[in-house]
Amino acid sequence: MDFRQVRYFLAVAEHANFRRAAEAVRVAQSALSKHIAELEAQLGVQLFDRLPSGVRLTQAGRVYAEEARRSLDLMERAATRARKAARGEIDRLTIAM
Repeated sequence: MDFRQVRYFLAVAEHANFRRAAEAVRVAQSALSKHIAELEAQLGVQLFDRLPSGVRLTQAGRVYAEEARRSLDLMERAATRARKAARGEIDRLTIAM
C-alpha cells in the first residue's frame, strides 16, 4: 500500500463516485478502480459497497477512512517539520550568561 492509494481511496470516499473521484485526482477511472481493488486485496476487506448510482463506505471503509485521514495528516506534518528543520527554523537555542 502506498500513499497514492490512500489518497485515491479518500477521494472515492469523499465523492462517493469513482468517476468524480478520478476527475478530482486527475487519473483515469480504470486506474483508480484498479488501485482501490488492490488496496482492498491488500487489506483483505471490502471498503465500498458498489451501488448503481455510486459507492458507499462499508463499516470497514469508514474505520479505514478515519485512520487514513489521521495518517495523512501526520505525514503532512512530518514533511512540514522536515522542511522547517532543513531551513534551520526548528532547533533549540540555549544562551547562558
